[in-house]
Amino acid sequence: MRELTIPSAGTPPQNNAAQYVFDNARTRPELVSLKVRGSGGWSEVTAAQFAEQVLGVARGLIAAGVQAGDRVALMSKTRYEWTLFDFAVLSVGAVVVPIYETSTAEQVEWILSDSEAQAVIVETASHHALVEQVRGSTPLLRHVWQIDDGAVDQLIEAGAGIDAEQVHSRLAASKPDDLASLIYTSGTTGRPKGCELTHLNFLSEVSEVASGLGNLFNANTSTLLFLPIAHVFGRAIEMGAIATGCTLGHTADIKNLIADFAVYQPTFVLSVPRVFEKVYNTAKQRAHADGKGKIFDRAETVAIRYSEAADNGGAGFALRLQHRVFDKLVYSKLRAALGGRCTAAISGGAPLGARLGHFFRGIGVTIYEGYGLTETTAGACLNVEDNIKVGSVGRPVAGMSVRIAEDGEILLAGPVVFDGYWKNPAATAEALEDEGGKTWFHTGDIGEIDADGFVTITGRKKELIVTAAGKNVAPAVLEDRVRAHWLVSQCLVVGDQKPFIAALITLDPESLPTWAEKAGKPADTDPAELARDPELRAEIQHAVDEANKAVSHAEAIKKFTILTTDWTEAGGQLTPSLKLKRNLVLTECADDIAALYSGAGRD
Repeated sequence: MRELTIPSAGTPPQNNAAQYVFDNARTRPELVSLKVRGSGGWSEVTAAQFAEQVLGVARGLIAAGVQAGDRVALMSKTRYEWTLFDFAVLSVGAVVVPIYETSTAEQVEWILSDSEAQAVIVETASHHALVEQVRGSTPLLRHVWQIDDGAVDQLIEAGAGIDAEQVHSRLAASKPDDLASLIYTSGTTGRPKGCELTHLNFLSEVSEVASGLGNLFNANTSTLLFLPIAHVFGRAIEMGAIATGCTLGHTADIKNLIADFAVYQPTFVLSVPRVFEKVYNTAKQRAHADGKGKIFDRAETVAIRYSEAADNGGAGFALRLQHRVFDKLVYSKLRAALGGRCTAAISGGAPLGARLGHFFRGIGVTIYEGYGLTETTAGACLNVEDNIKVGSVGRPVAGMSVRIAEDGEILLAGPVVFDGYWKNPAATAEALEDEGGKTWFHTGDIGEIDADGFVTITGRKKELIVTAAGKNVAPAVLEDRVRAHWLVSQCLVVGDQKPFIAALITLDPESLPTWAEKAGKPADTDPAELARDPELRAEIQHAVDEANKAVSHAEAIKKFTILTTDWTEAGGQLTPSLKLKRNLVLTECADDIAALYSGAGRD
């Protein structure tokens, strides 16, 4: 299939995404919209209380002179105030410009100056210092409010004399085509581009995705948001939760996520594939370390077979019996790690892999994998409750069209597609193409549409490797499979214009001590020494061999090197959404790559 269009469920009735907040306060004021973690645990915030706070902050913004259309930047980790300020800024018709809380001074300077931000809300004193450091390059910046220095109370107090009707008038004057947010692509190369997302983009995303996942988004569900809301994926879930009455919580404390899950008990979570890989690998690693490896491995096989059987008429009696046994021994413990009430998850940002998808569905946590970009306001394709195919990214959401170009590139058209790049007509013209009455967005991804309309992503167009023999290789297929091994953190497949395919592999620092002890070595053995260990190399070779089963001999990894330092966001090799900055790594590791092909590698 080369093209598919899914009819829209209808035009969203709102003009401004902030209207969700006030609609909830009017129609279901006692609904628990959010939960906020404080020193005494989690406290509830009703729809009426949240609307009152949003209104108070919005009045403060008006008092400060923020006009409709003004850009207001927001730099903070994932927390309650992010959502509060998001809806308050939208309420006055202004434009939210997210900035990752890990951004450098150079990145902050670029986003503030390029967006021509008139105000910025920061979280910490260090964020405030960053802004002051670049203030000379942002002459339009009039206000800096700091969350940790009482920004909420300050704005509410400042706006006490502003009639609430002014906020409601701003809301009523909003139009669906008005700009709601400028989200700068984190980008793996070059300077970030500002994606112009309108209220209609967000309203359509929420309407279509929530209708497809009504089992997750309703007044009886809850989620704990730990991804950056500065990323469009987290932002779409934030808005979807507020719109549908799903109780929303926030945390940025990833290290204590399991403890937070135990208390918060979400009914679903959302994450990127790397986190699901980590959950699976950690569970497997611990089972083997505790001498229960054989039980886990058997339970894993049964979970995958059970999920696969669900797509082919259901499991037989023997498989159901085995599944019931392992549910008590293994699966229930894994679900308990997610809080005990979690039955589903949403995954995006990179391919999940069929094996991992079947494993989680088999243990009772269905992962609804989706696909989208900042330019498509998050999900443009999505697996939903009654229409799921594990290993795919689902069918287009309602209202969307997907087309596969002659070179395999995925093109998307529909109400969630952005308007263009801020002040960058050349990039906009390159990304958007009008044809047949539709505006098609060139995603840069390569994929396929099967006979049932499910989309599969096979790689990035610009990342295709062409070997010296002229063989086209999509590295993502191999990289995803190598990363599935519990010892592996990251994998970069190389081989452009080279005689064979090779790979750079980094080790998971949290898994190394367990492996070392299992191999009879001190847990604190130097990672550089472990990387040269023949037994460990054999483990990694097994991961490579498993990955190679998915491709032809010409596409297979023939040689690899194990690096002693992992690639991280802090190190600059990963984006805030955990995507590898491929070009940067290729430059940093040029000597390692050259060694792979010279025969003089250290491994």
